[in-house]
Amino acid sequence: MGKDSAVQRERVTMQDVARAANVSQSTVSRILSPVPSRVPISEETRQKVLTVVKELGYHPNQYARNLRGKKTRMIGMMIADITNPFYHPMVRTVQDIAFQHGYDVMIANSDHMREKELLFCESITRRPVDGIIIIPYHLNDDDLDNLMVNTGVAIGAVGNHIQHPYVDVAYADDAKVSYEAVNWLIHQRGHRRVAMIIADHRFPVIVRRYGAYRRAMEEAGLPVPPEYVVEGDWSVESGQRAIRTLLALPDPPTAVVAANDTIAIGAMEVAEELGYRVPEDIAVIGFDDIPEAQWVRPRLTTIAQFPAEMGRCLAQALFERINGGQDAPRRVFEVPCRFVIRESA
Repeated sequence: MGKDSAVQRERVTMQDVARAANVSQSTVSRILSPVPSRVPISEETRQKVLTVVKELGYHPNQYARNLRGKKTRMIGMMIADITNPFYHPMVRTVQDIAFQHGYDVMIANSDHMREKELLFCESITRRPVDGIIIIPYHLNDDDLDNLMVNTGVAIGAVGNHIQHPYVDVAYADDAKVSYEAVNWLIHQRGHRRVAMIIADHRFPVIVRRYGAYRRAMEEAGLPVPPEYVVEGDWSVESGQRAIRTLLALPDPPTAVVAANDTIAIGAMEVAEELGYRVPEDIAVIGFDDIPEAQWVRPRLTTIAQFPAEMGRCLAQALFERINGGQDAPRRVFEVPCRFVIRESA
């Protein structure tokens, strides 16, 4: 009986403790974590959880905790799409800075999916690293707080939708320059029928860029028919499908703003196959200024971001945290965008 009881105790999990104490698993994790919680927890809740821990005989994984107390000489990096050229200079810069510090970089690809972003967090919990740099499309401040509590890892993120007080952020003011580009189409090029090809409405980056497009159109007194906004993904194929839909409308647009360059390139390709001249019949604007933007013909008018500079800011900040600044307040690095006028619009 005693042996069976010991086996049973070894099988008690943090989830069992949370259920018995009627609190969330993240609350249990914060109370038991060696890293001080940044989320206020009442003394009553703390004592209730500790009582349940004692009653159930729960023992945290001290081996994993001991690993976290040592330097792994490894950082993790999660990007959204490893095939998108936008991310390549960012990854290269992070790897170069990591090498200077004697570190390796473990790279993961999320495919813009929340499930894969959470899987990355789980992998960091199982295989400790000293810090991570992420491009989160779905993870929020609570997700990152849970990861910090469970691992003590230092975090840098791309995107000012992340507001966690201990996560360094690099971002581009894409809304401002998107608004500028649509205004340019309207007021400098005389377009009145401007469409937009977007990705999932839920992505913070789409919320900003689509919001800027709507604002510019509305301020100019121009309508935005529902059929002028086509949702797809971030791929060339998405741009190809969307432009077919737009150009088949009874009153097709004369200009298209794409959420990124790969969409824009796909749109230009099919427009020309259908006999439309770019930019005479249909103007196209992209976003990112990937290398291919200058290789296609006509060369793509776009909004340039500077991913290498984002990577540099985040990597340098990350190693400052790893080397002793873990509890420093977050730093925010704004990396300016630039509207680049070429031949496609």
